[in-house]
Amino acid sequence: MKLRYLIPFVDTSSKDWALDARLLRWLTFLWLSIGLVVMFSASYPVADATLGDGLYYFKIQLLWISLGMIGFNILVHSPLRYILGITNWIVLFLLGLILMTLLPGLGTSVNGATRWLVIGPVGIQPSELIKPFLVLQSARIFGQWERLSWMVRLSWIGVFVLTLVAILLQPNLSTASLCGMMLWLIALASGLSYSYLGGAAGIGLLAAVVSVSIKSYQRRRLISFLNPWADPRQDGYQLIQSLLAIGSGGLFGTGYGLSQQKLFYLPIQYTDFIFAVFAEEFGFVGCLLLMLMLAVYATLGLKVAVKASNRVHQLVAIGVMILMVGQSLLNIGVATGALPTTGLPFPLFSYGGSSMIASLMAAGLLIRVARENGAEVVSLNRSSTTKPTIEKIGI
Repeated sequence: MKLRYLIPFVDTSSKDWALDARLLRWLTFLWLSIGLVVMFSASYPVADATLGDGLYYFKIQLLWISLGMIGFNILVHSPLRYILGITNWIVLFLLGLILMTLLPGLGTSVNGATRWLVIGPVGIQPSELIKPFLVLQSARIFGQWERLSWMVRLSWIGVFVLTLVAILLQPNLSTASLCGMMLWLIALASGLSYSYLGGAAGIGLLAAVVSVSIKSYQRRRLISFLNPWADPRQDGYQLIQSLLAIGSGGLFGTGYGLSQQKLFYLPIQYTDFIFAVFAEEFGFVGCLLLMLMLAVYATLGLKVAVKASNRVHQLVAIGVMILMVGQSLLNIGVATGALPTTGLPFPLFSYGGSSMIASLMAAGLLIRVARENGAEVVSLNRSSTTKPTIEKIGI
């Protein structure tokens, strides 16, 4: 791999890629650029008031994007067979980090949840970083299910379950639920028996019910989601402020940078509720365009999956599409009151290093699948003495 491939945005090889891969690359950059612009607007007031530097979160986000783009370019230029070959070790390593967050003195708690490991000045969230690798490993296992022994099957099902339980114990019900649904949908796409899928869905639902029964704050969130105005100063406060922001946007929005709710009314406005700021500043039309972008991304992802000749590659494409678009829709659902309040970031929008790196790596995986399954083109030789040759592009 050439060194320039590791430098963010400096990659001239894309002109030789398959069309789907090029479209996904530019759509990823468009998504990332819009997210950075919105994050700047959402974070400036609180950074200026609390840290004395309105650009603080913006500058840190640029650093995370630079690191994420290096991982993005590595995956885009690395054959999937090599990436899949080491995925099992990466999953086990990140699972170990997740388990470390549960150990007293190692995990760092924020807002009542112990999801972070602090290494020097840097905090990482292993439950975010593991998402793209769960896509890879589940695609590898479920895509070759018939060829694997029961020992291998049960071992990796156990690893997946342990991962979900460890995330649930942090506690992080939203991420555990997202990862569980992602694994379940990849298994469904692989053609796994409905009896297995039904049993897994039942166990997952039971685990969610038990978690809500044990954790009082999760019960309060469910109750406040159904009627946030019953407790407008406490549990319903976030959702009410989010709905006020979205409703204030009107048809065309208040204008970029002119959101009122981000001025210390809407909590965590540059992470979990960043969509509310976007909706207030860009209005109904802006939201429609954002949804159109997500629809185009999902369509391209499904197109790549359909064109892939390798079953594992198909499942990787489906898994990435579920992760990127599905998590975005869940975040929007929370901000609009369609779903209970959870702590899921908006991919490529929300502030946060672990989420940004994981999202860019996931996007890179989808582009890699598109490259490895690029269309064949016929190169016609003008010489009458030679036959036309078929040249493979996109790899």
